[in-house]
Amino acid sequence: MNKKHSIEKYLFTIPVIIYSLLLILLPLLYVLLISFFKSDSYGGMIYTFTLSNYIEIFNITYVRIFLKSIGIALITTTICLFIAYPFAISLMSKKETTRNLLIKLVMVPFLTNSLIRTYGWIVLLRKNGIINSALIGTGIINSPLSLMYNNIGIIIGMVYTLLPFMILPVYSAVSKVDTSLIEASYDLGASKIKTFTKVYLPLTISGAFNGSLMVFIPAIGYFFITDILGGGKIMIIGNLIKNQFLTARNWPFGAAISIFLIIMTLLLVRIYKQLGGKMDDLGGM
Repeated sequence: MNKKHSIEKYLFTIPVIIYSLLLILLPLLYVLLISFFKSDSYGGMIYTFTLSNYIEIFNITYVRIFLKSIGIALITTTICLFIAYPFAISLMSKKETTRNLLIKLVMVPFLTNSLIRTYGWIVLLRKNGIINSALIGTGIINSPLSLMYNNIGIIIGMVYTLLPFMILPVYSAVSKVDTSLIEASYDLGASKIKTFTKVYLPLTISGAFNGSLMVFIPAIGYFFITDILGGGKIMIIGNLIKNQFLTARNWPFGAAISIFLIIMTLLLVRIYKQLGGKMDDLGGM
């Protein structure tokens, strides 16, 4: 009987293994391979081993792009964190049916393509868009604000797109907090801010870190948001990779940047795994 179950288990995993090999591992190995080749003047490849593509990554121009990308990702992650915590905590005071409804509304945007949703922000943010028209109509401002084709537009688009990835893990962590601890904190005279810093935050820090990781990593590479809301004027790592493959036709260098980004991601995941356990221990205390 055990042998039969073991065979069935392996049969069910075969499709996953085939999928992983054909659509994940083999393409990744191909990208790794061509990252060590050279590019010719016509967009082709010279099949000669070289490390020049990886050395070129540390050119000051590309280092600035990397730093710019990390800066935008950090700001996006911080804003998402500041929105997610009050939202998650406020949900705990709602009825269960209301909580479930609001969580479903958070997930509704996933039903629509993120590219289409990003184009929708143009109607809101452009100089003659809804936001500027409303502000001018109410007399709050005299001239339209520049909300697009700059860092502001990019960060708005990033926060909107990635906020659900922060809310869900933070809410999951907050929902597990024992409400008696919160009541005890208020009974002892603690303010809402002190209750958050002394009770909520230590008990939910692992959820916040998980959400931060889920926001930070995509924010580095979401090139379509910078293309649409940044007008192509601001370059992040995702745009750099896309341009190397589609515009410059320098596939080896684009592949090298991709591998470098993957290594960065793996390092972040590694840090998360190491700090996550310590944070869980802290929450348990």
